Amino acid sequence: MAQWERRKVNFGLAGLVLTNSLIGRGRPAMAADKIKPDAASALIVVDVQNCFLPGGSLAVKDGDQVIPVINRIAQGFANVVMTQDWHTPHHVSFASSHAGKKPFDVIKLSYGDQVLWPDHCVQGTEGAALHPELSIPQAVLVIRKGHHRGIDSYSAFLEADRKTGTGLAGYLNERGFRKIYACGLATDFCVAWTALDARKLGFEAYVIEDACRGIDAGGSLAKAWAEMKKAGVKRIQSSDLKT
Repeated sequence: MAQWERRKVNFGLAGLVLTNSLIGRGRPAMAADKIKPDAASALIVVDVQNCFLPGGSLAVKDGDQVIPVINRIAQGFANVVMTQDWHTPHHVSFASSHAGKKPFDVIKLSYGDQVLWPDHCVQGTEGAALHPELSIPQAVLVIRKGHHRGIDSYSAFLEADRKTGTGLAGYLNERGFRKIYACGLATDFCVAWTALDARKLGFEAYVIEDACRGIDAGGSLAKAWAEMKKAGVKRIQSSDLKT
């Protein structure tokens, strides 16, 4: 009898060791609960505009694939903000505005390094319009950024001089939002800058990876993810959301 009891104890310990081993390898004993956006949560849909989609002047590879994902997850958010690049003609960020320069060259401006881009998202043009298949009727605010001719703007919160605000922070604070979920185009520029600024301004920030696509110019995508991780931005998938 005592021998049988010892075997049961040993078996139990073996099971405990096995369970702990699996947890130690990152395999939880139970599936993690999904994230349910609440009244303090806002979805920020960044720059899903024709110029950044296939056929556009600054197309992000597979950028159109984010549209059905965004449409689906947006159904789980009562509060949605959208952004648009909204540049003047001859904007300072356009390579065509600088003699002898070509897209993706980098120049120095008063506020620091500036990547030069093909002309894109010029105010009032079809290229600047939000894609027609984007279906988020509950969106209550569109932030237009980059409309100052001499300053570029990636972030939905601050323009590239890091001083000129878009008004988004004030809107979110006044409405009592404390958590932002960013998606759209492009991961390594406008989405990343938005998420990083959200953290600096005291918001909890998530980036929904499969609802974004990146440009990845010279390793910019990996760099952006590293910076976001360091800042405390949470990297999630659309499947992590309860919608």
